[in-house]
Amino acid sequence: MIIDPLSLALAAIIIFFAAITQSLIGFGLAVVASPLLYLVEPDLVPAPVIMMGFAISVLTLIRERGHLEFNGLQYALLGRIPGGFLGASLLILAPQAVLGLVIAAIVAIAVILSVFKFSVPVNRTSLFIAGIISGIFGNIAAIGGPPMAILLSGKDASQFRAALSAFFIFSSLIALIILAVTGLLSWRHLWLACMLLPSVVFGFLVAGRLVGRVDKQKTRSATLILCSLSALVLTVQSVLTLVN
Repeated sequence: MIIDPLSLALAAIIIFFAAITQSLIGFGLAVVASPLLYLVEPDLVPAPVIMMGFAISVLTLIRERGHLEFNGLQYALLGRIPGGFLGASLLILAPQAVLGLVIAAIVAIAVILSVFKFSVPVNRTSLFIAGIISGIFGNIAAIGGPPMAILLSGKDASQFRAALSAFFIFSSLIALIILAVTGLLSWRHLWLACMLLPSVVFGFLVAGRLVGRVDKQKTRSATLILCSLSALVLTVQSVLTLVN
């Protein structure tokens, strides 16, 4: 059995709400889903989440394609390569409980970066550095969005979603190639992603009906609270595992 029915149902619910979040605010699928999915089934992170992030990004970019400006994102994508290999190395070397702590820490950093508005100049160097950090976070926990979200925060909502979606599409492919090269990608990961793909599509469609009807700031605040709580639960579980 690839995954037990209860775990699959829980994972589907998590992905559904995570997909709604990303569709509404431009990023967040992995930030919401990764710590919770790691508690449900560790093999769901990072490869299946990266695949589902790729799917939601394609759907979002199709919707926002008229607002796409790709200027400079190639430097961030170049940074994803060394960052991705660094992240994959930690996946290979670290035991599961340590990875749980690392994922919780990445979520906490993502929340902090989202709460505090940092003003960073957008240039080749900052894009490349953000790409490296995104690669490390992405290949450990599938959470590659926050570093790029900071740099692109000056764009309007549609341009922001379009630019991040374009970046996620290409960076997800880079991340999956690196995971495959390092032996961290299997057919089981692909099947897990396929089983959860309907939740991604359903979440995207529901979000399409909510755009303009919900307060994005309240959605963002609720998302950050949920992420903080899930990171705390994952931290406690990982520490207890290490202690025992």
